[in-house]
Amino acid sequence: MSVAVQNLTKIFGTQKAVDDISFQAKPGEVLGFLGPNGAGKTTTMKMITSFIPPDEGTATVCGFDVAEQPMEARRRIGYLPEHNPLYKDMYVREYLRFIARLHKLSNIRKRVEEMIELTGLGREQHKLIGALSKGYRQRVGLAQAMLHGPDVLILDEPTSGLDPNQLADIRRLIRQLGQEKTVIFSTHIMQEVKAICDRALIINRGKIVADDSIEGLQHRISAESVVTVEFQKAPPRKALQSVPFLKELRELGGNRFQLIAGPETDLRGAVFDFAVENNLKLLELHKEVYEIDEVFQKLTR
Repeated sequence: MSVAVQNLTKIFGTQKAVDDISFQAKPGEVLGFLGPNGAGKTTTMKMITSFIPPDEGTATVCGFDVAEQPMEARRRIGYLPEHNPLYKDMYVREYLRFIARLHKLSNIRKRVEEMIELTGLGREQHKLIGALSKGYRQRVGLAQAMLHGPDVLILDEPTSGLDPNQLADIRRLIRQLGQEKTVIFSTHIMQEVKAICDRALIINRGKIVADDSIEGLQHRISAESVVTVEFQKAPPRKALQSVPFLKELRELGGNRFQLIAGPETDLRGAVFDFAVENNLKLLELHKEVYEIDEVFQKLTR
């Protein structure tokens, strides 16, 4: 595993900001790190990147303990913090060359050119960072995080301040990077989770309350399984009530119905068999799922 967190805890005064959490992230995975304000996301990211030490537990990056071998771990991490710290009186290209020298890269010119192209900074590369919009400053932050070719990218609110076009570009870039690297990023934008993540980890009051695929999260909290179906010609209600495992039948108007069963039952196969047996044409058949923002609200309230 690229990142392994075990029983990680951080206490500030009388408050447990992070409370005994454990999780892993592997190469080729984009892990969304979600939670309300004050849930412990940023504190966890700071411990993984060795900016602050844990009070208990361990975090390893590519096999290196961030407390015992911080420099080895840091060499393998690209980090974009929530408040992007940049030297605003430096030019974009000048700043990236400066960061490249800090990493002791060999072919600085080539690597800087690659990052400028990858993050779409071509038109802004000769400007002062202080003269850039917030969206382009985020791009500079992403460029410096990726400059040394890290195995793990940790991005805290990476799309903050981006316009819709920039947002689409950065999402595409994160998905591309996630094919070969381990990417952990926090966000409050639920659409981003669906668009980017392979998996989502939800933290609330310092504790992990969910860790699953996006589809798994959407299904796991439902107290019932709901299937919506539309027939070309509606069958008699009494006949439709014969579908196995059916608990409730709702008429939606026209030839559309909702069939409700227990949470572990998927009625789609039974409805399809019913249509075949009764020579009915299906125009629509799908299972209703919670949107990811509904899941988030239910798990963090």
